[in-house]
Amino acid sequence: MVFLARTSSPSEWKSVANSISTLVEEATFEAAPEGLSFRAMDPSHVALVDLNWPSSAFEKYECDSQLKFTVRVADFVKLIKRADTRDSVEISRADEETLVLRIQDGYKREYKLHLIESTSAPTPLPKLTFNSKLMMTEATFEKILSDISVVSDHTSIETSKDRVTFSGKSDSGSASAEMDKTGADLLELDVKEDSKATYSIDYLLNITKAAGATSDTVVSEYSSKMPLRLEFRLSEMGGTIHFYLAPRVEER
Repeated sequence: MVFLARTSSPSEWKSVANSISTLVEEATFEAAPEGLSFRAMDPSHVALVDLNWPSSAFEKYECDSQLKFTVRVADFVKLIKRADTRDSVEISRADEETLVLRIQDGYKREYKLHLIESTSAPTPLPKLTFNSKLMMTEATFEKILSDISVVSDHTSIETSKDRVTFSGKSDSGSASAEMDKTGADLLELDVKEDSKATYSIDYLLNITKAAGATSDTVVSEYSSKMPLRLEFRLSEMGGTIHFYLAPRVEER
Protein backbone atom coordinates (compact mmCIF):
# COMPACT_ATOMS: atom_id res chain seq x y z
CA MET A 1 0.00 0.00 0.00
CA VAL A 2 1.35 3.41 -0.99
CA PHE A 3 0.69 6.45 1.19
CA LEU A 4 2.55 9.77 1.15
CA ALA A 5 1.34 13.25 2.10
CA ARG A 6 3.57 16.35 1.94
CA THR A 7 2.94 20.00 2.76
CA SER A 8 5.27 22.93 2.11
CA SER A 9 4.86 24.20 5.69
CA PRO A 10 4.10 22.53 9.04
CA SER A 11 1.21 24.82 10.04
CA GLU A 12 -1.54 22.52 8.78
CA TRP A 13 -0.07 19.44 10.46
CA LYS A 14 0.33 21.37 13.71
CA SER A 15 -3.30 22.51 13.64
CA VAL A 16 -4.45 18.96 12.98
CA ALA A 17 -2.25 17.43 15.68
CA ASN A 18 -3.10 20.08 18.28
CA SER A 19 -6.82 19.88 17.50
CA ILE A 20 -6.89 16.13 17.95
CA SER A 21 -4.84 16.34 21.15
CA THR A 22 -7.54 18.48 22.82
CA LEU A 23 -9.95 15.52 22.72
CA VAL A 24 -8.28 12.10 22.43
CA GLU A 25 -5.09 10.21 23.26
CA GLU A 26 -5.00 8.09 20.12
CA ALA A 27 -5.94 8.94 16.55
CA THR A 28 -6.92 6.68 13.68
CA PHE A 29 -6.43 8.41 10.34
CA GLU A 30 -8.16 7.15 7.21
CA ALA A 31 -6.26 7.65 3.97
CA ALA A 32 -7.87 7.27 0.56
CA PRO A 33 -7.03 8.44 -2.97
CA GLU A 34 -9.37 11.39 -2.36
CA GLY A 35 -7.55 12.59 0.77
CA LEU A 36 -7.00 12.20 4.49
CA SER A 37 -9.70 12.14 7.15
CA PHE A 38 -10.12 11.65 10.87
CA ARG A 39 -13.08 11.61 13.24
CA ALA A 40 -13.32 10.94 16.96
CA MET A 41 -15.23 11.87 20.09
CA ASP A 42 -13.72 12.72 23.46
CA PRO A 43 -14.19 10.17 26.30
CA SER A 44 -16.91 12.27 27.96
CA HIS A 45 -18.90 12.44 24.70
CA VAL A 46 -19.07 16.22 24.95
CA ALA A 47 -17.03 17.10 21.85
CA LEU A 48 -16.32 15.57 18.44
CA VAL A 49 -13.65 16.48 15.88
CA ASP A 50 -14.04 15.79 12.16
CA LEU A 51 -11.14 16.36 9.75
CA ASN A 52 -11.52 16.47 5.97
CA TRP A 53 -8.24 17.10 4.13
CA PRO A 54 -8.55 16.60 0.34
CA SER A 55 -5.62 15.38 -1.74
CA SER A 56 -5.65 18.62 -3.77
CA ALA A 57 -4.67 20.62 -0.66
CA PHE A 58 -1.29 18.88 -0.35
CA GLU A 59 1.91 19.79 -2.17
CA LYS A 60 2.20 16.08 -2.95
CA TYR A 61 -0.23 13.30 -2.16
CA GLU A 62 -0.11 9.61 -3.11
CA CYS A 63 -2.48 6.89 -1.96
CA ASP A 64 -3.39 3.90 -4.11
CA SER A 65 -6.04 2.37 -1.83
CA GLN A 66 -7.95 2.96 1.38
CA LEU A 67 -5.99 2.37 4.55
CA LYS A 68 -6.01 3.25 8.24
CA PHE A 69 -3.23 3.96 10.70
CA THR A 70 -3.37 4.76 14.42
CA VAL A 71 -0.88 6.86 16.40
CA ARG A 72 -0.47 7.96 19.98
CA VAL A 73 -1.38 11.62 19.75
CA ALA A 74 1.20 12.80 22.29
CA ASP A 75 4.02 11.15 20.30
CA PHE A 76 2.70 12.55 17.01
CA VAL A 77 2.48 16.08 18.45
CA LYS A 78 6.07 15.89 19.74
CA LEU A 79 7.40 15.07 16.28
CA ILE A 80 5.31 17.68 14.45
CA LYS A 81 6.53 20.34 16.89
CA ARG A 82 10.09 19.77 15.66
CA ALA A 83 9.19 21.44 12.35
CA ASP A 84 9.97 25.14 11.95
CA THR A 85 7.94 27.64 9.95
CA ARG A 86 9.78 27.14 6.64
CA ASP A 87 10.07 23.35 6.87
CA SER A 88 8.27 21.02 4.52
CA VAL A 89 6.62 18.06 6.23
CA GLU A 90 6.17 14.65 4.63
CA ILE A 91 4.39 11.71 6.18
CA SER A 92 4.39 8.22 4.70
CA ARG A 93 3.93 4.62 5.74
CA ALA A 94 7.03 2.48 5.71
CA ASP A 95 5.04 -0.67 6.52
CA GLU A 96 1.98 -1.74 8.49
CA GLU A 97 3.71 -0.98 11.78
CA THR A 98 5.65 2.22 11.06
CA LEU A 99 4.90 5.80 10.07
CA VAL A 100 7.75 7.89 8.65
CA LEU A 101 7.93 11.65 9.22
CA ARG A 102 10.41 13.71 7.20
CA ILE A 103 11.07 17.38 7.96
CA GLN A 104 13.29 19.42 5.67
CA ASP A 105 14.54 22.98 5.13
CA GLY A 106 18.19 22.66 4.24
CA TYR A 107 19.01 19.54 6.24
CA LYS A 108 16.61 16.62 6.49
CA ARG A 109 15.30 15.03 9.68
CA GLU A 110 13.59 11.67 9.64
CA TYR A 111 11.55 10.09 12.40
CA LYS A 112 9.95 6.67 12.53
CA LEU A 113 6.84 6.35 14.67
CA HIS A 114 5.48 2.98 15.74
CA LEU A 115 1.81 2.58 14.95
CA ILE A 116 -0.58 1.14 17.53
CA GLU A 117 -3.73 -0.97 17.48
CA SER A 118 -6.88 1.12 17.50
CA THR A 119 -9.17 0.68 20.52
CA SER A 120 -11.86 3.12 19.40
CA ALA A 121 -15.09 2.40 17.55
CA PRO A 122 -16.18 4.30 14.42
CA THR A 123 -17.75 7.68 15.23
CA PRO A 124 -20.84 8.70 13.25
CA LEU A 125 -21.59 12.36 12.58
CA PRO A 126 -24.61 13.76 14.40
CA LYS A 127 -27.59 14.64 12.22
CA LEU A 128 -28.33 18.26 13.02
CA THR A 129 -30.30 21.18 11.65
CA PHE A 130 -28.76 24.60 12.27
CA ASN A 131 -31.02 27.62 12.63
CA SER A 132 -28.25 30.17 13.22
CA LYS A 133 -24.93 30.73 11.47
CA LEU A 134 -22.34 33.37 12.31
CA MET A 135 -18.83 34.03 11.08
CA MET A 136 -16.13 36.21 12.60
CA THR A 137 -12.36 36.36 12.65
CA GLU A 138 -10.60 33.74 14.76
CA ALA A 139 -8.98 36.51 16.81
CA THR A 140 -12.34 38.14 17.61
CA PHE A 141 -13.95 34.83 18.56
CA GLU A 142 -11.06 33.91 20.85
CA LYS A 143 -11.07 37.36 22.50
CA ILE A 144 -14.82 37.23 23.19
CA LEU A 145 -14.48 33.82 24.83
CA SER A 146 -11.59 35.14 26.94
CA ASP A 147 -13.66 38.19 27.91
CA ILE A 148 -16.53 36.01 29.18
CA SER A 149 -14.20 33.51 30.88
CA VAL A 150 -13.12 36.16 33.40
CA VAL A 151 -16.41 35.62 35.27
CA SER A 152 -17.81 32.34 33.93
CA ASP A 153 -16.79 28.86 32.81
CA HIS A 154 -19.59 28.75 30.24
CA THR A 155 -21.08 31.08 27.65
CA SER A 156 -24.57 31.44 26.29
CA ILE A 157 -24.79 32.34 22.61
CA GLU A 158 -27.98 34.11 21.59
CA THR A 159 -28.75 35.12 18.01
CA SER A 160 -31.54 37.12 16.44
CA LYS A 161 -31.95 38.46 12.94
CA ASP A 162 -29.70 41.49 13.52
CA ARG A 163 -27.34 40.63 16.38
CA VAL A 164 -25.49 38.01 18.39
CA THR A 165 -24.80 38.13 22.12
CA PHE A 166 -22.32 36.10 24.14
CA SER A 167 -22.92 36.09 27.90
CA GLY A 168 -21.89 34.29 31.06
CA LYS A 169 -22.45 34.48 34.79
CA SER A 170 -21.30 32.99 38.05
CA ASP A 171 -21.40 33.78 41.76
CA SER A 172 -18.82 36.51 41.17
CA GLY A 173 -20.80 38.40 38.53
CA SER A 174 -21.74 38.42 34.86
CA ALA A 175 -20.36 39.49 31.47
CA SER A 176 -21.68 39.98 27.96
CA ALA A 177 -20.41 40.86 24.48
CA GLU A 178 -22.72 41.96 21.70
CA MET A 179 -22.27 42.43 17.95
CA ASP A 180 -24.70 43.43 15.23
CA LYS A 181 -24.71 43.18 11.47
CA THR A 182 -23.48 46.74 11.00
CA GLY A 183 -20.26 46.14 12.93
CA ALA A 184 -16.96 45.17 11.36
CA ASP A 185 -16.36 42.26 13.75
CA LEU A 186 -19.34 40.19 12.61
CA LEU A 187 -18.53 39.00 9.08
CA GLU A 188 -21.73 37.03 8.52
CA LEU A 189 -25.01 36.42 10.37
CA ASP A 190 -27.74 34.18 8.97
CA VAL A 191 -30.61 33.42 11.35
CA LYS A 192 -33.58 31.29 10.29
CA GLU A 193 -34.93 31.21 13.83
CA ASP A 194 -33.84 33.01 17.02
CA SER A 195 -31.52 30.65 18.89
CA LYS A 196 -29.92 30.34 22.31
CA ALA A 197 -27.69 27.67 23.83
CA THR A 198 -24.94 27.41 26.43
CA TYR A 199 -21.50 25.82 26.01
CA SER A 200 -18.29 25.21 27.96
CA ILE A 201 -15.76 28.01 27.49
CA ASP A 202 -12.82 25.71 28.29
CA TYR A 203 -13.70 23.43 25.38
CA LEU A 204 -14.32 26.37 23.05
CA LEU A 205 -11.07 28.13 23.92
CA ASN A 206 -8.96 24.96 23.69
CA ILE A 207 -10.51 24.08 20.35
CA THR A 208 -10.11 27.59 18.93
CA LYS A 209 -6.49 27.98 20.01
CA ALA A 210 -5.62 24.57 18.56
CA ALA A 211 -7.45 24.72 15.24
CA GLY A 212 -7.38 28.47 14.65
CA ALA A 213 -3.68 28.70 13.83
CA THR A 214 -4.28 28.19 10.10
CA SER A 215 -7.77 29.71 9.88
CA ASP A 216 -8.48 33.44 9.70
CA THR A 217 -12.17 32.90 10.39
CA VAL A 218 -14.46 30.76 12.53
CA VAL A 219 -17.92 29.73 11.39
CA SER A 220 -20.35 28.81 14.19
CA GLU A 221 -23.65 27.03 13.56
CA TYR A 222 -26.22 25.94 16.14
CA SER A 223 -29.87 25.81 17.19
CA SER A 224 -31.48 26.38 20.59
CA LYS A 225 -30.24 23.91 23.22
CA MET A 226 -28.53 21.85 20.50
CA PRO A 227 -24.86 21.05 19.70
CA LEU A 228 -22.66 23.76 18.23
CA ARG A 229 -20.56 23.16 15.12
CA LEU A 230 -17.38 25.17 14.58
CA GLU A 231 -15.63 25.24 11.22
CA PHE A 232 -11.96 26.11 10.74
CA ARG A 233 -10.28 26.18 7.34
CA LEU A 234 -7.13 24.11 7.20
CA SER A 235 -5.56 26.05 4.32
CA GLU A 236 -6.44 28.23 1.35
CA MET A 237 -6.01 25.16 -0.84
CA GLY A 238 -8.78 23.31 0.97
CA GLY A 239 -9.50 21.20 4.01
CA THR A 240 -11.65 21.77 7.08
CA ILE A 241 -11.68 20.91 10.75
CA HIS A 242 -15.18 20.70 12.24
CA PHE A 243 -15.80 20.54 15.96
CA TYR A 244 -19.15 19.58 17.45
CA LEU A 245 -19.75 20.59 21.06
CA ALA A 246 -22.71 19.47 23.16
CA PRO A 247 -24.66 22.15 25.05
CA ARG A 248 -24.89 22.36 28.80
CA VAL A 249 -27.87 20.36 30.01
CA GLU A 250 -28.75 22.92 32.66
CA GLU A 251 -28.69 26.59 31.75
CA ARG A 252 -28.48 29.19 34.45
